[in-house]
Amino acid sequence: MLDRKQRPQPPRLLPGFDHVKRFWDPKHACYVAKILPGEFYLSGKQEVISTVLGSCISACIRDPILGIGGMNHFMLPHHNGHSNVSWDGAPISSETRYGNWAMEYLINGLLKLGALRQRMEVKVFGGGQVLANMTDIGARNIQFVEEYLKSEGMDIIAKDIGGVLPRKVIYFPDTGKVLVKRIRKVSNDTILAREKDYMRRIDKDIGDTTSGSIELFD
Repeated sequence: MLDRKQRPQPPRLLPGFDHVKRFWDPKHACYVAKILPGEFYLSGKQEVISTVLGSCISACIRDPILGIGGMNHFMLPHHNGHSNVSWDGAPISSETRYGNWAMEYLINGLLKLGALRQRMEVKVFGGGQVLANMTDIGARNIQFVEEYLKSEGMDIIAKDIGGVLPRKVIYFPDTGKVLVKRIRKVSNDTILAREKDYMRRIDKDIGDTTSGSIELFD
């Protein structure tokens, strides 16, 4: 295990992602960028992206030739309006909590870095029905992301979606490898409380809120 003096410097942070928390992961010997609902992140070599999903969806998209990729994390499928996709040098907008804009920001962010749409490799995770006595937001998110990608002519090469369990997802943008852990035992209600609180905040803001290289690990 590397001590602090032996660890490499964190990879260069792209403009607009200063708010994303990164930490050293001794198990994988690399830095991890942890994203929360409404966030997305772009990266390349020597760095992975991680998140925990309940009913939310994360799309992991990369250009395998350039070895760059990104992950988003959205809670609701749609929001009316238009994004300006000008993430470069600007704070990431709360628009990305909605699937239509979260996908647009992620794809356009990769294009800005030189990725080619026809080379993009897509994997999708999440969409569990983890909030009892509520509309199945997860199913609506799954339907949205599948229809969105189909309309964009982008195939999903691997996915782990649906069910009733939360998931932890670890994505390696340079290789495309994904580790997925289904969280069967939850010692506290952190995940559910976070999603309920996030839904309340969205509702307050807008009113009515109408297999590939995947490894499961313990």
